Amino acid sequence: METHSQRYFSFVDLMGLEQRYRASFVNSLSGFKSVALIGTSNSSKQTNLAIFNSLIHIGANPPYIGFISRPDSVDRHTLSNIMETGYYTINHINEAIFKQAHQTSARYPRDISEFDATHLTADYKLGFKAPFVKESFIQMGIQFKERIHITTNNTVLVIGQINQVYFPNDCLCNDGFLDIEKAKTITCSGLDSYHKTERLARLTYAKADRDLSIAKLGYIE
Repeated sequence: METHSQRYFSFVDLMGLEQRYRASFVNSLSGFKSVALIGTSNSSKQTNLAIFNSLIHIGANPPYIGFISRPDSVDRHTLSNIMETGYYTINHINEAIFKQAHQTSARYPRDISEFDATHLTADYKLGFKAPFVKESFIQMGIQFKERIHITTNNTVLVIGQINQVYFPNDCLCNDGFLDIEKAKTITCSGLDSYHKTERLARLTYAKADRDLSIAKLGYIE
């Protein structure tokens, strides 16, 4: 097993780091993260698209998903649009669009749609009130359920109900597992590093009286 010499930072050390350096370092510590584009529009049909790397599985019954928004002490177009309309989309990012996705983190004026600025396509489906990203292979239509103010650092946890899901035909397994790697979903680390994945194995359900084994991937035809 390869070993590395270690360096140590205390809390005091961390707080003494230059602000952007500290943000880059601490954002790397949580490991590889889900990264997705959240699509919204306001009541005037002005669209907005923003990249988030803080998606959280909340529960499956009912199907809820969350994400963290930074403090709204300044105008947060995604958060304000969700509060105004109650609907948004979450769109997985793939290798073909990761640079455009990253560009959505730029601070565009409210009247400039990131869809237009990054040449991604707003796609409306089945009357859903928020735009999907046409170039994304896994897309979710979300209905807002709850906003939780996290007083520790003044961020916001937004929880939504998954009302619609679109995904490639050949990526759903017999037991309900959705093979996002096969769907070419990528991941990220830190604030600006994007990665393709390679599965080591899918393991069987862990039980105290049974050894683990490799689970087979049987796809629905």
